[in-house]
Amino acid sequence: MRFLEVRGTRIRLHETGPSDAPAVVMLHGIGRSLEDWSLQHDRFDDQYRVISLDMPGFGLSQRMPAPTTLEVLADGVWATLDALGLGSVHLMGNSLGGAVSMTMLASAPDRVSTLTLVNSAGFGKEVTIALRLLAVPGLGRRLLSRIDPRTAPRVERQLFADRSLVTPERIEMAIKVARQPDFAPVYLEVAKALGGFRGVAAPWRTALLERVAAHPRPTMIMWGDRDVILPCAHLAAARAAFPHAQSHLFGNTGHMPQIERPDEFAELVRPMLARVTVS
Repeated sequence: MRFLEVRGTRIRLHETGPSDAPAVVMLHGIGRSLEDWSLQHDRFDDQYRVISLDMPGFGLSQRMPAPTTLEVLADGVWATLDALGLGSVHLMGNSLGGAVSMTMLASAPDRVSTLTLVNSAGFGKEVTIALRLLAVPGLGRRLLSRIDPRTAPRVERQLFADRSLVTPERIEMAIKVARQPDFAPVYLEVAKALGGFRGVAAPWRTALLERVAAHPRPTMIMWGDRDVILPCAHLAAARAAFPHAQSHLFGNTGHMPQIERPDEFAELVRPMLARVTVS
């Protein structure tokens, strides 16, 4: 792990693999950190330069000065990749990271080789009540300020079908992230930009999917059938939006297949990356 200064902002990243290999960039969900991709580094870094990062204002990264939106997050990730000297990349995004990945493709299509969307935001209105409650004035900040050793395990348990993955290390990291000064304000800014108590707003979803569909790339869409954050019914909408994409529904899996099904995840994605790399 290391920090990189990007436009005066400290961004935390993890990088493995050959520096001259094609780059794979992995983006986490709202309120999360690069640790959500830790199991995938050694499944790709034999042939790829693998980079996971804490998006601006999340994990242990500082925020960007502007209010946080999908566009600000996408621009911050592109700026980080510029600082690393990267051109085109393979993008992988989980949850919010999927929506950020799509925004990155829409803004710089020539720089995106493939797109892997994992339980991605952007394909439906439905979202867990825990996130919708954050839109209630005053309540959201109070809820986010109460992530501690008592409440953090409950939050983590929502993410996995296999509760054994709610480890002390993951709970400790969740608490550490929640104690960062930018955590609550950035979380609430993103939640407000994406929707409200009624769910994920339609206008930005419709506009973004249209922009992404105009620049088709080799795409893999994955979902866990027991996701309680973004329900797997969204997979049908994702398939309809991107009919050229491959897709896969994992059984007995929650919001993070890259953690619950690490080997299967890598086995599904690697052939798509290889086809583009050698072309």
